[in-house]
Amino acid sequence: MLTSTKELLETAQKHSYAIGAFNLYNLEGAKAVVNAAEAENSPAIIQILPHVLDYGGSALVALFLEAADSAKVPMSVHLDHCGDRSMIKTALEAGVTSVLADGSELSFQDNLAFTSEMTDLAHAKGATVEAEVGRISGTEDGMTVAQKEAKMTNPQQAKEFVAESGVDFLAVTIGNVHGKYHGEPQLDFDRLAKIRQQLQIPLVLHGASGLPAKMIRQSIELGICKFNVNTEVRKKYLQFWREYGRKESQIDLLDCQKAATAAMQEVIAEKIGLFGSAGKA
Repeated sequence: MLTSTKELLETAQKHSYAIGAFNLYNLEGAKAVVNAAEAENSPAIIQILPHVLDYGGSALVALFLEAADSAKVPMSVHLDHCGDRSMIKTALEAGVTSVLADGSELSFQDNLAFTSEMTDLAHAKGATVEAEVGRISGTEDGMTVAQKEAKMTNPQQAKEFVAESGVDFLAVTIGNVHGKYHGEPQLDFDRLAKIRQQLQIPLVLHGASGLPAKMIRQSIELGICKFNVNTEVRKKYLQFWREYGRKESQIDLLDCQKAATAAMQEVIAEKIGLFGSAGKA
């Protein structure tokens, strides 16, 4: 059933678990998330990146909304990492339940002004807003931020930002990265604890792909209610098609689509178990 992202995260915060937010590209991804969430009796979030929205348009958003609404468990649809006003408006008009108004590349004051404007717009549409204070490094589909451009979240600035912008949840930067971790992840949990002390709203951690279970658990204990996942699910999908492409025998395309869905579903189910949301629908 289609549900408010804010409601999902506030419930997770209250009961000390986190919800997986999975960046998707097509029907197979949507079915993989719905199937895994229903099998694990877990809430989940479908996410769409701006360049994917640009490619698929309102039809792809409609597909994701229908998938979420027809699910037997609570789900929402979220526009991820968008700094474009017109695209945020398009996504809200299409019916997404939440957006990440991403002004993290801007100065603090410009980020605040942009986020406040988008928050007013989203709230008027009945949607909710995620913001980012600090800037996460790494490479993900359609986005690259060099390490030198990354900036850790300042706890006091985060408090000021949330109070003035009225955002509903906040993505933090504590050493997490988009894409692949080169070496063992190093998360600043002292910083996260200080941010948690300053804020009551749900917190979000991007770059959950590759984080060990111990770090996931500690992040949840310190207030993380939403983990973004892309790399591992996308990698599994591409791996399936690479292996299929080397086979000589002809296989029905629909059978391949079902098998690709099942491969992604396995990864998603593992994440649901890791985040503690299984059985919480």
